[in-house]
Amino acid sequence: MSIYDYKVTKPDGTEISLGDYEGKVMIIVNTATGCGFTPHYKDLEAMYEEFHDKGLEIIDIPCNQFAGQTPGTDDEIHEFCTLKYNTQFPQMKKSDVNGENALPLYAYLKSQQGFKGFGMSPAGIAIAAMLKKTDKDYKNNPDIKWNFTKFIVDRQGNVVARFEPTANMKEVRTCVEKLI
Repeated sequence: MSIYDYKVTKPDGTEISLGDYEGKVMIIVNTATGCGFTPHYKDLEAMYEEFHDKGLEIIDIPCNQFAGQTPGTDDEIHEFCTLKYNTQFPQMKKSDVNGENALPLYAYLKSQQGFKGFGMSPAGIAIAAMLKKTDKDYKNNPDIKWNFTKFIVDRQGNVVARFEPTANMKEVRTCVEKLI
């Protein structure tokens, strides 16, 4: 299977085939409205505004699996994002990214780009310490570890990068710029 064989669901229940984005660069990201990384919306929106007309799509999948940081309804999530960050890219239906109810898309993404660490930034060290308490083997599985994990897909449908939430958003931007 390829990335184009997967579907995501909009809050109204409409399914979107990722095949509709064939030939485009995609950022697929699990988001949260009450997370310390929520300001990533600002950088994501800036990239969307600059590169959307050149072929960038952002697939925003709200997820409440990490410390309950996305407790609202799909409508409340959308309202928060548009009012606070003026997001113009669409949010999908709130969904799981790990476990038995995870979107099939996420099993594929994790098989293509596994977890490679959080880096040595203060945030990276802090999140690693927190995860060690709940999953001593977290380093050795591809699961999504926290909100705002970003997968980058090139125009040919290859999952070329995975950025953990602790990655500098300038690195994400540089990756996208090379593909646009």
